Amino acid sequence: MKTIGLFYGSTYGMTEKIAHKIKNEFGDQPVDILNVKDAELEDIDKYEYLIFGTSAWGIGEMQDDWERAIVKLEQIDFSKKKLALYGLGDQKEYPESFVDGLGILYCRLPDKSCVVGYWPTKDYNFYFSLADREGNFAGLVIDEHNQPEKTDERVKNWVAQLKKEFK
Repeated sequence: MKTIGLFYGSTYGMTEKIAHKIKNEFGDQPVDILNVKDAELEDIDKYEYLIFGTSAWGIGEMQDDWERAIVKLEQIDFSKKKLALYGLGDQKEYPESFVDGLGILYCRLPDKSCVVGYWPTKDYNFYFSLADREGNFAGLVIDEHNQPEKTDERVKNWVAQLKKEFK
């Protein structure tokens, strides 16, 4: 498999921490980790397999670095790419806007047909999420505040899923 481009936006470092967990779970598979705030359009465009990670910010807002970078995505041809998403959120503090950063990132993608890696909403306790796509999240969801003990297992299972879907 070709090198995967993993782009993250992180305010306090938790989304970056999960990016490294994802990379480690891929083992020998090459994964380049890039902070979206430093990335250029060419950086994103050169990968066939992509992973975008974001945190939620405030009540239902997109993480700042992704907010600035999202318009760049409109210039990329996603028709020959596969893209997986992951998002961090706090289901106890923000159950009415849980992982909305992930949902907004998904909604603002110019081409959703390339998205893989949907993740079940079961085992989470929330009222509403923009990331909820008919019983599945638009990607892996991590809650380091309330379910940190589930993070490693979730990452492991999601990466196993991506290894199949990226083929």
